[in-house]
Amino acid sequence: MRSITKEFPGVKALDGVTLDLFAGEFHALVGENGAGKSTLMKTLAGVYPYGTYGGDIVVESAVKQFKTVRDAENAGIAIIFQELSLVKELTVAENIFLGREPSKFGVINWTELYNRAGKLLKDLNLPIYPKTPVGNLGIGSQQLVEIAKALSQDARILVLDEPTAALTEAEVETLFGILRDLKARGVGMIYISHKLGEVFEMSDRITVLRDGRTVGTNDAKDLTVERVIALMVGREVGDVFPTSQHEFGETALEIKNLTAFEAETNKKLVDDVSFSVRRGEVLGISGLMGAGRSELLMAIFGAHLGKLSGEVFVEGRKVNINSPSEAIASGIGFVTEDRKRFGLILDQTILDNMTLAGLKRISGAVLTHRARESVAARKSMQNLRVKASSPLTVAGTLSGGNQQKVVLGKWLLTQPKVLFLDEPTRGIDVGAKQEIYANINALAKQGLAIVMVSSELPEVIGLSDRILVLHEGKLTGEFTRAQVTPEKVMAAATGHH
Repeated sequence: MRSITKEFPGVKALDGVTLDLFAGEFHALVGENGAGKSTLMKTLAGVYPYGTYGGDIVVESAVKQFKTVRDAENAGIAIIFQELSLVKELTVAENIFLGREPSKFGVINWTELYNRAGKLLKDLNLPIYPKTPVGNLGIGSQQLVEIAKALSQDARILVLDEPTAALTEAEVETLFGILRDLKARGVGMIYISHKLGEVFEMSDRITVLRDGRTVGTNDAKDLTVERVIALMVGREVGDVFPTSQHEFGETALEIKNLTAFEAETNKKLVDDVSFSVRRGEVLGISGLMGAGRSELLMAIFGAHLGKLSGEVFVEGRKVNINSPSEAIASGIGFVTEDRKRFGLILDQTILDNMTLAGLKRISGAVLTHRARESVAARKSMQNLRVKASSPLTVAGTLSGGNQQKVVLGKWLLTQPKVLFLDEPTRGIDVGAKQEIYANINALAKQGLAIVMVSSELPEVIGLSDRILVLHEGKLTGEFTRAQVTPEKVMAAATGHH
């Protein structure tokens, strides 16, 4: 890609970006959210057709003018976007070959379709049944199906945009095994990720983008994590996690003997869990995927569909929470794991999103007061340093980090006594992560009780005053900041007390 320039109304997303890729190379593309990474890859993939950007795309010494995504696919380019493009109602096999089904005279050969899908999944060592509806799979398995779909096209250039965001450690290892095999076959890969550990583990070269420009391309062996972060944010980055001490107050939330069952199978997802969190305390909850971390928070918040038992106390008062609205009324806020699905209305403004959960308190119980809503949203944007021109900016146009700040602002405007944070930094860049960390630290200093779930062990250890560890729905470990080590947490997470 030579001197690629791409403009949107009022914004120059790409400004003369150059990127090259060799056969059999693993080339990482990194940068903060909004740096232009996804825009560059959409240009390569034909999402933005020839004529809407400046510069040249050259594949095997020939200049290409892709008018459609299919043109790019025919040139051997496959892209796995951060947002999955699967049809949940169709089977795994139907999704893999969607639009390319084996057929004769317009009639699909279903036997061949499922046989080909089964062989592909087997070759990729993916334990997924081809006739399973995609909607029945977890997010991690859906991501692997998306990867199988891209590989079914015999791509020579494979682009992966945050492919491990929803994968377990075992699934990540499976994916990396697949990618190493593809590299050995001569497939060139462009890998976009905020997880710099993965970038350095897999990459031959690393290109850094900042503000739509190429900062530099270097061999991975010549760089360090600290240097890459400095190139991404344009400054040297010090300690990632705040080190200040928090003063604890009275117990804000207490849970006694909470058990949650899956709605369809009646399987125990959370098994007799008890804990408490105090004002000014950050309580981290760790565990492997499937341990019941998110289910625990959903159950407390009244958003779990299955049977429940146990007791919830907020500031010493027993509360009965059967719905999210009752949780909000009890003083609990919840920044959910999937901000796009559960945290935001993407086609609405920052103002509408921020004031949604606390509308009665901000605007009035009967009639809305737009001026008061606007003042509240502007103040929240300023406090959280949301990068947007005004509260009337549509939430879906923001970067991931700024979207997460809007979700956080929404819940802070409810003036909660307890704040749940489920994967608060998933899918956001290093600079935005540090801002979220600073916000969490500041809120704890102000006396807010925070319960935080995170799959990133350094994040849990770096931010938490105390850590609970779950394994198969059961509480298997509890550590203070002084006691905790990564080894202790992983031992408890795998069921070893």
